[in-house]
Amino acid sequence: MAIGFVIHKAKRKVSPDLVARYRRLPVANISDVMSRIAGTNRLRPMHAGGWLGGPALTVKTRPGDNLMVHKAIDLAQPGDVIVVDAGGILVNAIIGEIMSTLAEKKGVAGFVIDGSIRDAGAIRAGSFPVFAAGVAHRGPYKDGPGEINCAISIDGMIVEPGDLIVADDDGVLCVPHDDAEAVCKLTEAKKATEEKAIQQILAGTSDRRWVDEALQRLGCEFKD
Repeated sequence: MAIGFVIHKAKRKVSPDLVARYRRLPVANISDVMSRIAGTNRLRPMHAGGWLGGPALTVKTRPGDNLMVHKAIDLAQPGDVIVVDAGGILVNAIIGEIMSTLAEKKGVAGFVIDGSIRDAGAIRAGSFPVFAAGVAHRGPYKDGPGEINCAISIDGMIVEPGDLIVADDDGVLCVPHDDAEAVCKLTEAKKATEEKAIQQILAGTSDRRWVDEALQRLGCEFKD
C-alpha cells in the first residue's frame, strides 16, 4: 500500500445547478452566514479578477512538486475546481501559464493553490481564475508523492472532495457538501437584506438609531 501516494475515486460533488445559484452571491455574504469563521484570507486572486465556483477536486502534494497536479488536470471534469494543498510553501511554483492554459482548455473552472504560481504576468492578464498564496520564479519538481481526492487543509480551511469552492476578489471559501443547499438559501436572504439597505441609503431613509442603541447597551460614555 502506497501511503501518501494514491489517487482516490471521487464519490460525490455539488451539482452544477447549485453552483449556478452561488454565482450570484458575494463571498462576503456567504462568509457572513457561515458565522464569519470559515474560509481563508491568505490566498489572493492572481488573474484579472472575477468569480470562481465549483466542486473541489482536491490534491495534496509535497511542497514544490506538481506531478499530482498534472494528474488532477487529466482527471478533472468540466466545472471542477482543482484545489491544491502544497503546504503553503512559496519557494517553488506549483503551476504556471502552460498548466493554466491546459486546465482552461479542459474546462476546469479554476485553481486554488496553497503555494506559489509563476508566469504571473500572463495569468494576471487573463480571466482564467487562479487563487494562490504567492509567486515564485523557481519551477516545480515532478517526483511526487501526493494524493488526489483526499481531505486537505488550505491555510487551516478543511476541504473535502466534492465540497463547493467559491472565490472572488475578497478571498476563497469552502462550503461543505452537505451544507451547501442550506448556506445558499441563507446567503440569498442575506444578499436581499443588504440590497435593501443600499436602496435605503441612496433614498436617505436609512435608520441609524441602532448605532447609539448599541453604544448604550455596551456601556459607552458620552463626555463633554
